[in-house]
This record gives sequence, C-alpha cells and structure tokens, in this order.
Amino acid sequence: MKKKIIVIGGGIAGLSAGVYAQKCGFATTILESHSIAGGNCTAWKRGGYLFEGGMHWLAGSSKKEALNKAWRHIGALNDSVVINYKEPFIEFDYKGVPVRFYRDVNLTEKYLIELSPADEKQIRKLCAWIRKLQKLSMPITDLRGVKTTKKARASLSQLFSILPAISVIMKLSRFSREEFINSFSHEGIRELIRGFTFEKSGIMPLVFTMGALARGDGGFPEGGSLPFAQRIVETFTNSGGKLLLKTRAERVIVENGKATGVIANGEKLLADTVIIAADTMAIDHLFDTPLKSKWLDEMKATTKPTMATFASLGINADLGKYHYYYAFKLKTPICFGGKTFEFINASNYAGDTVYSPLGKTAMTIQLPEDTYDFWKKAKDENRYEEEKKKLAAAVVEAISAQIPEAAGKIEVIDIATPLTYERYCGNWKGSWMTEMTKDMKMKTYPPFINGLSGVYFAGHRMSPPGGFPVALMSARAAVQCLCKDTKTLFVSEE
Repeated sequence: MKKKIIVIGGGIAGLSAGVYAQKCGFATTILESHSIAGGNCTAWKRGGYLFEGGMHWLAGSSKKEALNKAWRHIGALNDSVVINYKEPFIEFDYKGVPVRFYRDVNLTEKYLIELSPADEKQIRKLCAWIRKLQKLSMPITDLRGVKTTKKARASLSQLFSILPAISVIMKLSRFSREEFINSFSHEGIRELIRGFTFEKSGIMPLVFTMGALARGDGGFPEGGSLPFAQRIVETFTNSGGKLLLKTRAERVIVENGKATGVIANGEKLLADTVIIAADTMAIDHLFDTPLKSKWLDEMKATTKPTMATFASLGINADLGKYHYYYAFKLKTPICFGGKTFEFINASNYAGDTVYSPLGKTAMTIQLPEDTYDFWKKAKDENRYEEEKKKLAAAVVEAISAQIPEAAGKIEVIDIATPLTYERYCGNWKGSWMTEMTKDMKMKTYPPFINGLSGVYFAGHRMSPPGGFPVALMSARAAVQCLCKDTKTLFVSEE
C-alpha cells in the first residue's frame, strides 16, 4: 500500500513537493486554504484587466539552465510555453532621456558608454562583474545517501565558474550602495541604479540579476503566474494527486514524536508523513507545542521580511510606446506608512492581451518597503479602505504627470497591501521574500527537525532570499529526504 503524504500549502513549494512525491510513488494530498493554488504565484482580475501579483521574470526559464529541467519535471514549463525576453530589460526615464540596462551585457556596456563617456571606467568595471556572474548558474544536487533514478551533478563549467564569482561577491560586499552610485558622474545612471536597488542589500542583487539575464536566463513565461501554477496543478492531479482547496490546516497531529496526520477544517486526515510547505515563519499554530530547533530559532531571529504594496492600474489607452519595465523619478514623492518613495518601477502590459483588453493597458507598480504595521494599524482603526484610497489617488496623480496619455484614462485602480498577501497566501507579515542584506551569508536550512519524525519542511524561507526557485528546490530536497528515510527510489529529472 502506498504511503500517504499530506502537504500543507498549495504554493509553488507545496505543488512541487506534491508532484515529486507522486512521481516517487506516494499517495499525496495537498491542502490549500485559498480558492486557487499557486500561493505568491498569483494574479487577479479587476474590471476586465488582469493584474500580475507574483512573476516578473523566472530563473530557470532557459533550457541551458539546470533548473529548467526541474521546472519541466513538475510541468511548469514545456516546449509549448512561449518565453519572452524583452530588450532592454529596464528603461529609466531621465528628464526625457532613456537610460537602459539590456539583458545583453555588451549592449548595456556600449549604450551606457555612449550615454556617458566620462563614466567609461566604472561602466566597464560593472559589466566585467556581470560577465563573471554570467557564468554562474544554479546547479541541481542530490542529498547525500538518497537513491535516485539519475544522479544530479554539477557540470565542469559550473564548478569552474565558482571561484571568479566568489571573487566578485567579495568585492561587492565591500561596496556601500551610495559609494558605488556616487562613483558615476551621470545623474541618470545614478538614479537608475538607486531606483533599482535598496540600501540594505547593496548592489549585489543588481549584479546577480544582470548576470542571470546576460546568460540568457530570466525570461517571462507567456501568461505569467496563473497558467504557470495551473500547469503544475495539472501535472499533480493527472498523476493521481488530490488537491483540496478552501481547506485550512489547523494542526499537525503528533503522537509519540511522530506526525500521524492533520486536522483541517475540523476533520482528522491521517497520513504517514506531513510536508509543511507553508511559510515557515508562520507555522507555530500548527503544533500544540512550539517547534524547537537550532535552525528554526536562527531563522526566526534573522529573517527580515521583503514586502511591497502593489498599485495596479487599468488604463483606457494603449501605452505600448513605453517599455515593459519602465522606471522614473517622481516629481512629487509618494509618502505613506512613514516611508517616502521617490521612484516608480512599473510593469507595463500594453499589447499583452492576457492582461490588457485590446487598445488598453494593465500596469502594476511595486512600492517595496515594510509597511505592514502601518496597514495593520489602519485596519484595526477602520481606516484601511480610506488609506488605500489616499494611496490610489497619489499613484494616479504620479502616473498622470509622467505619462500624459494616461491622464483622465485610468478606469481601474487596485491596491494590494501586505495584509492582502497575508490573508490570501498565508505569508508572514504578507512578505514574499526574505530581505537580503549585503553581509548576509548564503545558507540553506535542513528540511527536518531532529526528534520530530514524519515532518519535512519546504518553502521560500528555506534559503534566503527565497523566490520561486528556492520554493522548488526546497520541495525537491524535502521529498528526497522522505525517500531516503523510507528507502524509496527518488525519480529524478530526465
């Protein structure tokens, strides 16, 4: 008889764990509290527009990446899925002059030097760093001791890319963000970098991102989040897995140090193993006694949330003349929650009929700061809707001032706060990643707790800063750990 597995959480980690477990011969049920699966890989419809709430570019979209095999293994990608690689990657409007970062590092270098010859030395230095990280791709590896249908090994090129990458990382860790920004004389280049980075994380995420794009990765799967998640759901259910929506896990049943099932919606569901793919920062309610382990204590002590308030607009105008990832400095900063926003980074879906009705434009704007306490207090004091209206008015004013074609044409505006993500996705403080500071060490937490049998962990918290690839790889590690403990053959990616 097949061993029964219950997965708590139907986001990318939970769905991935479900597919891997089914392929390895387990009978798997996923519990998801929302009415749709996908977790942070989500989008929503308002007034005929579709607003993207999760995916903006995907690591592992390129067939050259090892991670691509894993996405295909779980059904998220296949040969029929179109991957878009738009150039330039980002365009910043500096007083009417475009400042651009291209996916092609050679184009970036050429364009910026022509824009600002005085900054040639710094531009070449930045592009040299990008080229070294361009060769560093994420390998897929196996847990020690697990038996697999095919061993996953890092290629020689991946191994040889590590030392140059480490050298760059060490150099980047010594730079403060402002020191690096001020090394450029061109104000437009300075403002682009300032608007695309954060003080606490420095410039390392920027260089990592540009390195991934330069090697041909980081495309956008056509249709975005919803079909991406749905393809995984179909792979899971077609293999015999059960997905229970609107089913909230209330407690993990633990008897004599071993998990034996889950209480969900007041019903006892028995299982041989429980995989917790919910946000690990928000799982204390699942246990009668709070879990204790060195790694979990470290996670709780060091994790700082990365979150954003999303302003999504439906505009009755075709804004196709503006680039997909369009950024600019605000004429009047937007202030709320004790934070000041001087820049807007907008994702422009003009011409994409999945998101925008014909001749119209869906646009999403991220305001990335920790404003959870502000929104929570507003909710408690019955000011939540009022504050959202204030923010909506400020965003409409800012967009109308920058994009004349949008003035008077904004017919839909939707504000999604960290409380929105907390409510629908179950994330701690509504955060969808972990803040990555420039001095943070790369780490991966183990998928188990010593002394607690039959429980494994997966999710975007398991390796900061998180994201969809971490959710996927942590699910893979959890199922490999399960296979190792049950002496089951792990079915690998082909």
